[in-house]
Amino acid sequence: MISDRKAAATGRRPGYAVAAGVFAIGMAGTTLPTPLYGLYRQEIGFSELMVTVVFAVYALGVITVLLLAGNVSDDVGRRPVLFCALALSAASALCFIFEGGLPFLFLGRVLSGFAAGLFSGAATAAVLELAKPGQEAHAGFAATAANMGGLGCGPLLSGFLAQYAPWPLVLPFAVHLVLVAVAAVATWLLPETVRDPHRLRPQRLHLPPEVRGVFTPSAVAAFAGFALLGLFTAVAPSFVGQTLGVTNLAVAGAIVFSVFLGSTAGQSLAGRIGVRKALPGGCLVLVIGLALVATSLAVTSLPVLVLGALCGGTGQGLAFRAGLTAVGRAAPAAHRGGTISAFFLVAYFGISLPVVGVGALTMELGLRGAGLTFAGCVIVLAVTVGLYVLRHPPAVDD
Repeated sequence: MISDRKAAATGRRPGYAVAAGVFAIGMAGTTLPTPLYGLYRQEIGFSELMVTVVFAVYALGVITVLLLAGNVSDDVGRRPVLFCALALSAASALCFIFEGGLPFLFLGRVLSGFAAGLFSGAATAAVLELAKPGQEAHAGFAATAANMGGLGCGPLLSGFLAQYAPWPLVLPFAVHLVLVAVAAVATWLLPETVRDPHRLRPQRLHLPPEVRGVFTPSAVAAFAGFALLGLFTAVAPSFVGQTLGVTNLAVAGAIVFSVFLGSTAGQSLAGRIGVRKALPGGCLVLVIGLALVATSLAVTSLPVLVLGALCGGTGQGLAFRAGLTAVGRAAPAAHRGGTISAFFLVAYFGISLPVVGVGALTMELGLRGAGLTFAGCVIVLAVTVGLYVLRHPPAVDD
């Protein structure tokens, strides 16, 4: 039980809301470069395919950490892992501040991926475990909203600063360093929720038998939803600038933010309608959103693109929170961090592999053709998962 893992979380020490704030700050750093890739292309000179490769390097870092250290916080405790993630996030920001070409971009993105991989399991588990009795539902929403909200605030912040403030390739990361320092202080004040931290025992990431039945449909739905997020965070600013002719970086950041705003709204709705309805319902809304995105590419319409982002993000949020809730409830406490990390592992494959495919297709089909192909493939996947979970709903209590 979660309550068994949070005996230290008593008194007046910060609770799950503070942990969620740390989580959000950490995830915001991972998407800061999104509206800035056009500026990097002008300064360094590289193709649209390279943009997606730079983005995918981040996802590779996430996947590597989830595979090799996804369960580390179950052993050593949540706070040490959060400190390590914040240090990696700061190192990533420094790489971008002192950027001197593609090698620094790659290094910065890899370090950012390492940080996100550590945050995904440890911060989610910490938020859930710091909830007092009766706060579990609120904590579940706080964990997923901090993840998606942080990812959305990154491009919104950097786009605004790059457009309206000096030093567009430096100031966003300097501001994030200040936020990381604040998050480090907050982490120091957080109680440890792992009762008996011990030395790390290397072990492979695995799924406990209790969770396997609910894991596959939940994780595949997350894969489809994260594929949409990957499209927006890697390619949408280029489409907005090159195809729609909108060169304002703040607008590009706001468009990317809109998909994460929709995700947060969807997560809020998921708590009200329950896991059994939210998982297939999220897949359906995701399909509608993807159809709108495809329509916006076909008719070159910015308003339809924004509507597709909001709708698709809502579907992603519904399915994502429902899947994470189902997996988190089914996992035994001793393996919760590792199980959640496995869930994020599948999700981050969705944010990386399809996006690199879009970058490769762009070389042959252009941004519009590649985007339409991507939307069609993810629609098929989301429909398949939605129909499956309608027939085989997850065996969890709403």
